[in-house]
Amino acid sequence: MSRAWGGTLPLGRLLEDAIHFAEDGAAVTETLAENTRAKLDELKDAPGFTGNFFIDGAFPEKGARFRQPRIAETLRRLAEAGLDDFYRGELARAIAADLERAGSPLRLADLERHRALRVTPLSLEVAGHRVFNMPPPTQGLASLMVLGIYERLGIDSPETFEYVHGLVEASKRAFRVRDRHIGDPAYMNVEPADFLSPDGLAEMAADIDMAAALPWPDAAQKGDTVWLGAIDGEGRAVSFIQSIYWEFGSGTVLDETGITWQNRGTSFSLDPAHHNCLKPHRRPFHTIQPALARLGDGRVMPYGTMGGEGQPQTQAMVFSRHVLHGQELQRAVTAPRWLLGRTWGAETANLRIENRFDPAIIDGLRDAGHDLEVVGAFDEVMGHAGALVHHPDGLIEGAADPRGDGQAAGF
Repeated sequence: MSRAWGGTLPLGRLLEDAIHFAEDGAAVTETLAENTRAKLDELKDAPGFTGNFFIDGAFPEKGARFRQPRIAETLRRLAEAGLDDFYRGELARAIAADLERAGSPLRLADLERHRALRVTPLSLEVAGHRVFNMPPPTQGLASLMVLGIYERLGIDSPETFEYVHGLVEASKRAFRVRDRHIGDPAYMNVEPADFLSPDGLAEMAADIDMAAALPWPDAAQKGDTVWLGAIDGEGRAVSFIQSIYWEFGSGTVLDETGITWQNRGTSFSLDPAHHNCLKPHRRPFHTIQPALARLGDGRVMPYGTMGGEGQPQTQAMVFSRHVLHGQELQRAVTAPRWLLGRTWGAETANLRIENRFDPAIIDGLRDAGHDLEVVGAFDEVMGHAGALVHHPDGLIEGAADPRGDGQAAGF
């Protein structure tokens, strides 16, 4: 049953700014410029890709004005006809026709049968704080498991070898559960919350050797995702994430609507015996999973990041640094990070770590057996994190990642 929050703005007003920037243009960011150049060879033949992302027939250079007039018209259509038009109206028919011309098996009936689901989040108490994340088919379970395992390691400071090693090893245990079990919940034969039991988390924590790394890697995914958080003047908090999966989704830009189509179906396995195999109407496993916590002192903290395989790891770093170890919010987001696994199209699945860590920590990780690669000071491979904290007295803190194009803003 839905709850009436009140105070809603009309859809036309909510989409007004997006329509303006799509029509009038916005400056090309460094991320867009670099990724267009890096992915051109594999996407140049995708229908509509160069026509949409090139500017006057050339690569989009940083700072150039990037316009998307077809997106502006699509948003105007939604403002006039309502959001349901995307799935069951004239816009849906245009989308379906363009997809069929592009060679997609998706049809109008697939759009029409879509319904958004209201789900109950998974949750876990961590050191007196209640942390929430999304249920399957997302990897939200893994994020909660990482924190639950880490809490039981008894680590005192985030500026130590034990902190990095402990979180990396907790991530490995959580990822193996995720990769073995998580998919469309309609097809799962296990209860996700069972993996969050105190005994189960304690057993995984006890399995961690604090002096040696568990052999790795396991397979990972690449992706393109945006996390957003918002808190209004009455304290309502939202943790939101969306994704088209790979850097440009499928690379296909629909001719009539200007929509860049996602490729989440790539997450399916074509092995009929796989727990995440392709079937009609089945939902694929996916990585996107916004987080939110009710802290023990009454604060509320929406937080998250883009970055596929890195999302549970970065969430654990931000939460543990700020909440468990008392670091200031922006410092927790800016602090040096690491990434275990393959993401952003990389071929390796080792442990990449930013060079701002104390050399003694880096040496200690190598000595413990981690397959380590030291990267730049603020490497984009680590994802773009963000967090907000609402205090009981109404104060709102915000932090944005210097690795990306986002910002914390109030008005």
